[in-house]
Amino acid sequence: MVDQTELDLTALLEQEEQLQLRKFDNDIAWQLGSRLVAVAQRDQLPITIDITRGTHQLFHAAMPGTSADNDEWIRRKTALVYRFGHSSYYVGRTYTDRGARFEDEPHWDQALHAAHGGCFPLRVRDAGLVATMTVSGLPQARDHEVVVTLLAEFIASQG
Repeated sequence: MVDQTELDLTALLEQEEQLQLRKFDNDIAWQLGSRLVAVAQRDQLPITIDITRGTHQLFHAAMPGTSADNDEWIRRKTALVYRFGHSSYYVGRTYTDRGARFEDEPHWDQALHAAHGGCFPLRVRDAGLVATMTVSGLPQARDHEVVVTLLAEFIASQG
């Protein structure tokens, strides 16, 4: 695994470019979510997992050690990804890498958006953003890492 805190903004954008699906539907959402659950069980990760297309939640699972707070983080991270079109980790890093905080921006309602890692845009190549895949429960760089690692493995397995 790659330490996500060491990646610069260009590398985070490259992840988004490289980690695009050939297709996406409810079955793909189930496969991705189920694989994330298996990783969480294997590694005993206290995470909540979510895959959402627009306003339609296609997959949701809460592992032991999580709470309703994780659901709120997911809702806010997901809204941010749909607003900006980039991973929640990337958006947050565009602020922290220049010594600022997204939370200090007066024009963003913190009750609606969270620029913390863990929500990744699911794109279909040549079609664009179709859904989001989110993990909440670990430090933000680790949330992001869990998502991108699983997505990379899934895409590689699809040939």
